[in-house]
Amino acid sequence: MTGSAALLTDRYELTMVDAALQSGTAERESVFEAFARRLPDGRRYGVLAGTGRMLELITEFRFDDPELEWLRANEVVRPATLDWLADYRFSGDIWGYREGEAYFPGSPLVTVQGSFAEAVVLETLILSVLNYDSAVASAAARMSSVAIGRPLAEMGSRRTNERSAVAAARAAYIAGFDATSNLEAGRTWQVPTMGTAAHSFTLLHDSEADAFRAQVEAMGPDTTLLIDTYDIERGVATAIEVAGTELGAVRIDSGDLPTVVADVRRQLDELGAVRTKITVTSDLDEYLIAALSGSPVDAFGVGTRVATGSGHPAAGMVYKLVARRGDDGTWVDVAKSSAHKASVGGRKHAVRRLDGARTAREEIVVVDAAVGTDAPGDTSAAGGTASERDLVVPLMRAGVPDGRWLGPAGTRLAREHRAAAMQELPIEAFRLGAGDPAIPTTYR
Repeated sequence: MTGSAALLTDRYELTMVDAALQSGTAERESVFEAFARRLPDGRRYGVLAGTGRMLELITEFRFDDPELEWLRANEVVRPATLDWLADYRFSGDIWGYREGEAYFPGSPLVTVQGSFAEAVVLETLILSVLNYDSAVASAAARMSSVAIGRPLAEMGSRRTNERSAVAAARAAYIAGFDATSNLEAGRTWQVPTMGTAAHSFTLLHDSEADAFRAQVEAMGPDTTLLIDTYDIERGVATAIEVAGTELGAVRIDSGDLPTVVADVRRQLDELGAVRTKITVTSDLDEYLIAALSGSPVDAFGVGTRVATGSGHPAAGMVYKLVARRGDDGTWVDVAKSSAHKASVGGRKHAVRRLDGARTAREEIVVVDAAVGTDAPGDTSAAGGTASERDLVVPLMRAGVPDGRWLGPAGTRLAREHRAAAMQELPIEAFRLGAGDPAIPTTYR
């Protein structure tokens, strides 16, 4: 597919702009908010991801001649609206939680302020990025927490589409994974990449020994050999015969993992390969990783479950108008009141209340807050007393994104922030069983 990303959106975004331009309300200053009404079943926190990607995409959101011509030919909007779209550049302000931040139901994750027309047209773009990336990051964070410091590699490119694969690798890296198999994620976001060989490489050769020998000759003895194409016990023996006791690692992709891993570790040690590590990559999720916590596994590779949000492929976020200017210039709070889909009107700010041990106890959302100023930062009191940490930071001003959150550097910053945010959560946040959000959300 060629051209801009402007048509990767829903038709009603443009028809709303069309009608608002005709009615004279398109330029009404408005505030939209992206938030999640609830967490996926069984989750006690979410991890925000995609913010850096979102900001870059907003700056590139343009209706070029091919898009305008298609809209004209299909009579999607009036000619006057096509003229407006041709000049579209988002010129408003955006605030939100830092990428990598933990979030809870009602957290005002992204706040967009601008004219109604220029803000509403971004709805699908913002939600498509945040919903997918945050779903991956939230699942990846759970896997990271139960891996207990052992390396995790994201390997899910074949389980999602080609664009989502890059986004998934980035989101998983932010959430604590150490590497990805996806080369584009390495090039674009500088996520460390890894990978050696699949079963097809072994099957290509006349024997397993020939395949291992070819790989070691190409990559050196520190490589990882896949030992379960045929018989695992024979594969371990062949791997050490070929590579010697300094073999870097063996990979297991099948079998009853707790039993198989224990047997492989025992065999490696008996052969003198005491420093050879074991990597497992067989349909892992957070539950199986936790079940392997007592096994001699050195590293995990996760594919399908991380790239699909471990059963929750979308984070459930919505994008709602929460305030607009009235005809007299004052702000008017607006909100839905639909059953099970009610929202809280008003511009908002948010802080996280921490106890004296720096453990999060409450998400406080301040309604009708004066957004648009830099968050004052951590308001900690001395002497180990309770404090509040501001959660909202400026992301974009007058259509120009804050460079701190962009590119590979922004990705690394998000990864660092995610690690710090996890340190604040209460221990119950990391339980895998179903339960309520780790901390309550309170509106003031």
